[in-house]
Amino acid sequence: MKSLLSKFVAAAAVAALPAVASAQEAAGATQGKGLAVLGGGIAILGAGIGIGLIGKAAAESMARQPEVAGKIQTAAIILAVFIEGATLFAVAAGFLA
Repeated sequence: MKSLLSKFVAAAAVAALPAVASAQEAAGATQGKGLAVLGGGIAILGAGIGIGLIGKAAAESMARQPEVAGKIQTAAIILAVFIEGATLFAVAAGFLA
């Protein structure tokens, strides 16, 4: 009886090993996608901070020199667009990786 039980356990272990190996490969692939999505989130966070700093600096500059507010506003919008473009590229690269 003990011999039959040990043979059954050995057969079950051999049958389960390919499933365990496959599960490990899938986990590695999933982890890579998760890190790519995390990178996209960090890019969005950085863009939000950057655009906030641009807005802060533009508001302070316009308060200090109201006569050049139009030029400052144009420059701030252009800088914000550049940051948005770089962020969009980083997020797309992260999702495609």
